[in-house]
Amino acid sequence: MVSAQTRFWILIALVFISGFSQGMILPLLSIILEQNGVPSSVNGLHATGLYIGVLIASPFMEKPIQKLGFKPMIMIGGMLVFISLVLFPVWQALWFWFVLRVIVGIGDNMLHFSTQTWITTTSPKEKRGENISFYGLSFGLGFAVGPLMTRLLEIHQALPFLISASLSMLVWSSMFFVRNSMPEDDNIQHVSSSSSISRFIQTGKIAWVALLPAFGYGFLEATLHGIFPVYGLRIGHDVGILSLIIPFFAGASIITQIPLGVLSDRLGRRKILLFALSGGIIAFLFAALFETSAIALFITFAMSGMLVGSLYSLSIAFMTDLLPASLLPAGNLMTGISFSIGSLVGPYLGGLFIEFLPGVSFFYVIIFMLILIAATILFKKDTGLQHTTN
Repeated sequence: MVSAQTRFWILIALVFISGFSQGMILPLLSIILEQNGVPSSVNGLHATGLYIGVLIASPFMEKPIQKLGFKPMIMIGGMLVFISLVLFPVWQALWFWFVLRVIVGIGDNMLHFSTQTWITTTSPKEKRGENISFYGLSFGLGFAVGPLMTRLLEIHQALPFLISASLSMLVWSSMFFVRNSMPEDDNIQHVSSSSSISRFIQTGKIAWVALLPAFGYGFLEATLHGIFPVYGLRIGHDVGILSLIIPFFAGASIITQIPLGVLSDRLGRRKILLFALSGGIIAFLFAALFETSAIALFITFAMSGMLVGSLYSLSIAFMTDLLPASLLPAGNLMTGISFSIGSLVGPYLGGLFIEFLPGVSFFYVIIFMLILIAATILFKKDTGLQHTTN
């Protein structure tokens, strides 16, 4: 069996594949549905299927992982993802694709919760921000590469799905060489002696503000990948340009993911989050003003990605600082749920916005959301970096 360090990199590779499949599915299906004449509101609602799957699975994640360990959950989740990817080209029907999106969401949640909890519970406190940054970087890199698969639609509609399924199965198979691990004993005792609901309530009371950046990242990710392609087509950009613009957000986040994580270890999560959110607001304001220019969109997507593309990993690190070890499994679940709620709300609101307010830039929806999160973190002043006292 492989060493702990090799296991870490295998987990990071799995996160990359998860980001790659999600980054491909959202714009790919949105473009196909838009070209088939599906209304943008229905398109946005359809995009929520993946995150509905995440939410459905979330309440049932904790107990199986306590009984089975991390590895079996990752194996089952990965299998659900690559089987679903293979089935997408089999039958082109709205309801069938929606069901497959839900199944991918369930599989992705199993992958993310297991890898995320495995990494956070085994990372030393002084390297927590850095390790979680690698997690975010890997997901961001996958998300950046995924939309490029839309260009393969010109060759054959099934090709992107088959390539993604093959890569998923290849990386998934590396888990056969990893030894299974169970959550810590003190966490198991705590889980068995208190109900899930009470632990979720306790987690929410302590760390609710740390869940907001995860909500914001989910909103951003799903909206930019699921609705922006529709909006971009409507304001005159072609599919080829859009398939290059979209990855700039996730791709640029790779540059600053680790530096922001390290800085947050030193300066505090709250300061870095406020800096990132403020910069993101400015970047998307420029995007709204110059949205008809492809060059301007390349620049603003890169700027925003370098700033708010790290919100999810910063959210995990912030949450981990605030919670005791016994509540980390519940905290990781709630971070995923918060991300999923943002991912559900974003595409639906975005779809409604461009359908009923066609003369107003779609980017103002994102700006408003970022302002709300920044204001909440700013005025919640007692939530600075906690790991120095915990």
